[in-house]
Amino acid sequence: MSTPLKAAFHTLGCKLNFAETSTLARSLEDAGYARVRVEDRPDVFVLNTCSVTENADKECRRHVRRFQAINPDAFIAVVGCYAQLKPEEIAAIPGVDLVLGANEKFDLAEYLEKGISSPLIGRGAGGEAIYSPIKEVRTFVPSYNANDRTRTFLKVQDGCDYFCSFCTIPLARGRSRSGTVAETMEQARSIAANGVKEIVLTGVNTGDFGRLQNESFLELIQALDNVEGIDRFRISSIEPNLCHHGIIDFVANSKRFAPHFHMPLQSGSDVILERMRRRYDTALYSERVLRIKALMPHACIGVDVITGTPGETEEEFAKTHEFLRSIPIDYLHVFTYSERANTTAVRSATPHDGMRKPDVIPVNIRRERTKQLRILSTKLQRAFYERHAATTRLVLFEHEDHDGTMLGFTDNYVRVSMPFNPSAVNKVIPVVIGRINSDGHCEGTQISAEFPERSTDPTASMRTRTSVLQTS
Repeated sequence: MSTPLKAAFHTLGCKLNFAETSTLARSLEDAGYARVRVEDRPDVFVLNTCSVTENADKECRRHVRRFQAINPDAFIAVVGCYAQLKPEEIAAIPGVDLVLGANEKFDLAEYLEKGISSPLIGRGAGGEAIYSPIKEVRTFVPSYNANDRTRTFLKVQDGCDYFCSFCTIPLARGRSRSGTVAETMEQARSIAANGVKEIVLTGVNTGDFGRLQNESFLELIQALDNVEGIDRFRISSIEPNLCHHGIIDFVANSKRFAPHFHMPLQSGSDVILERMRRRYDTALYSERVLRIKALMPHACIGVDVITGTPGETEEEFAKTHEFLRSIPIDYLHVFTYSERANTTAVRSATPHDGMRKPDVIPVNIRRERTKQLRILSTKLQRAFYERHAATTRLVLFEHEDHDGTMLGFTDNYVRVSMPFNPSAVNKVIPVVIGRINSDGHCEGTQISAEFPERSTDPTASMRTRTSVLQTS
């Protein structure tokens, strides 16, 4: 019996990419490949790329060089968002043998079989790019990562119809699409059978689930709430215009959905939101946040923000900073705006004469604004953690032993550390939240008392948060 070919994967970008990488890896294992680490000198490298920042090209080239250094004779395949946007450019990178677009990447095993047997590919003849126009990408392929026995990211939706001015995702992933509620339930049951305790629902525009099938995201989460074997479901991200009262009210009373919402804001200026072509304003965003906190005072709310988009003057940035301080949110994911080819923002910011318009924000100013908001995020998160001191919450602990300690998250996304205890691994247990340690985690103490299925925290106040923000 011949030794199976070894394949290794490296993933750039979002949790959606990680879920898809896991699905690709399983398809290769089914085809007879042995999955190994990148460092184990595999016969095949697969790079799953991202297109969110201007560094996509540099990152792609850097990893290809790294793969070649590990095994100069290996076959290198590139997939993902950047592969759909720039397939020919990637195929021309020395060392790349195969580039697959969004419609082709899930047939990776088939294309590898053809490519590896080719006498031309991998011998300096240049890579082969196989891709379809993004308008032709209509198929939804469900995916989930299976290398984490505690938490799995389940892809429930793909693509986006919003075409925000700064975003390349519709160009890289195509139109919004998803499976059905029944198909997604089947995936969730399969994950539960593997012993996973938490499923994070992910997608490009998760709340748009089911629209083409005359179903809805609310119907999906109502159905998933009854899946046995899963202790928690968590919504990775949802647009504020799609996070309607029905969804908020359901999560507040559900059996398994975590009181944790991550809602992209991008800007606290209505002027900038309109230029971004977002589908809400700050009034709607604030209303959603306040409803969540009214029903679930203990809920954690995370926010995406972009700094330095064209037209973001000092005044408009100040509005964003002020708005973020005025609403009860708990942490930020801050991104520095970068020009992406073929987006509306780039086309409108660069006239035909090639001269930069005055509303383009210098990169150094963008980065300074990002720094300011990340400082604010640190204060917001610390205040949120401090509000939970001496309270008891359910924590799902992970398998890894970090020098004698174990880490886990509460239902409302407080990161907790505790002395490693094998009997607590992959279990949801009640823990008393203690002080914040030097790693930024809350120290936890396990208790043996019974703990209610669904904890509310009506005593959580805004006093700590206000005092912290007043010093910023």
